[in-house]
Amino acid sequence: MRVIAGEHRGRRLAAVPGKGTRPTTDKVKESIFNMIGPYFDGGWALDLYAGTGGLGIEALSRGADRAVFVERDHKAFAVVKQNVSTCRLDDYAELYRMDADRAIRTLSTRSQKFDLIFLDPPYAQQKIVEEIELLQELGMLADGAWIVAEHDIADSFPDSIGHCVKDRAAKYGDTAVTVYYYDLEPQA
Repeated sequence: MRVIAGEHRGRRLAAVPGKGTRPTTDKVKESIFNMIGPYFDGGWALDLYAGTGGLGIEALSRGADRAVFVERDHKAFAVVKQNVSTCRLDDYAELYRMDADRAIRTLSTRSQKFDLIFLDPPYAQQKIVEEIELLQELGMLADGAWIVAEHDIADSFPDSIGHCVKDRAAKYGDTAVTVYYYDLEPQA
């Protein structure tokens, strides 16, 4: 695994030992960023199931101002911390070792709005629709935010979840990616 593009292009990222974490492959990561726009002009990213931190690190490398990494597994959390440091991104990253629901509720107290959210939960435990609803309910999405959900190809999601509208979906082997766009303007 490596950083695909941007300021930290080519840097190798450590993997979590064992089979408990399924990192996003470089091919899928590159496809995700081609879907949502290859580079960013600032903004905040939230990597809610960080794993290795690869998606949030890629967002920082491509121009996001800051990234919040959430990971509950202690081994994976240590790898996220290591990868953030290896890329010299400590000043642009916040790391939280807790589960996703608690992290969403904790972060909502700061009134921080996110421009880019990555949801890549363990496939068997995914609550993607509920998490997108909660992010909206707690006012955590910037207008025009992108939500990228990585999931099993057997899972399907509605065309809209509140003000989040499905922009596109793609399949890569047994992995699928669904991208939502947060739009407060009503569609004509």
